[in-house]
Amino acid sequence: MRELVVGAAQLGPIQKADSRADVAARMIALLEKAAARGCGLVVFPELSLTTFFPRWLFEERAEVDAWFEREMPSAATRPLFDRARELGVAISFGYAELTPEGRRFNASILTDRTGAIVGKYRKVHLPGHSEFDPERAFQHLEKRYFEPGDLGFPVWRNMGALMGMMICNDRRWPEAYRVMGLQGVELILLGYNTPSVNSQNSAEGLEKRLYHSELSVCAGAYQNAAWVVAVAKAGDEDGHPLMGGSVIVDPDGFVVARAQTEEDELLVHACDMDATRFGKTTIFDFARHRRPEHYGRICAQTGAEIPEE
Repeated sequence: MRELVVGAAQLGPIQKADSRADVAARMIALLEKAAARGCGLVVFPELSLTTFFPRWLFEERAEVDAWFEREMPSAATRPLFDRARELGVAISFGYAELTPEGRRFNASILTDRTGAIVGKYRKVHLPGHSEFDPERAFQHLEKRYFEPGDLGFPVWRNMGALMGMMICNDRRWPEAYRVMGLQGVELILLGYNTPSVNSQNSAEGLEKRLYHSELSVCAGAYQNAAWVVAVAKAGDEDGHPLMGGSVIVDPDGFVVARAQTEEDELLVHACDMDATRFGKTTIFDFARHRRPEHYGRICAQTGAEIPEE
């Protein structure tokens, strides 16, 4: 048995006026609770340090860049890294990354138990739009403020397990899980900020949005025989609700822990990495059963091509 006790550290709302230092203090409080419960790894959401700023249109670049981190650890997050190192707990969290070259990504990082960064991921599947849309109930301008990730879907050896990361909308795309599955991933770390309301279909309802989120995560876990830790930032941010629904899902696609609130909340589960072996050596034994000669369309095209009549 290769057991790793994992904490899913859901964050409640972060208001536009909240400082990064205040948010880091909340993260440290969750980290300490997780350590007290035996966690070796704690996973925080997408854009953990700020409100979900793509809901607003900013005309000036300086206004946008104020939400981005130019280095990691940053001054505000150094206490989080230091406390994680003192506790011997690895962490993963998302943030807006501004590179020295001026590129902007929706990113997440993974550390080891010493606080050293061992992996970085940049969100590939950016939802939303790039220009102000008056037909929407609210804006979702990720395509305006971020570039699509350029690092692919890597997998890292960390703490005796094979770990990968994805962010928010990535969870809805089976290709994201499969690329990591083809690297033997055992534990996928996923942070998200998902509006409780569809800006283009207000009748959709929270129940359906939560169902689709959980469905996507459970399917990805099962079809790649991997644990998935999906962690929300939730609650009412300056009048804009984000849904919760944080879950830990086992390699058979079953939810083993689920958040009950839209506030700061910690889920804990002992994840046995060896539990991934059965699926990887039977129905999802890729070496025996995959037929990539028939999958060419997946990489050859984007939009659907309808057969001719």
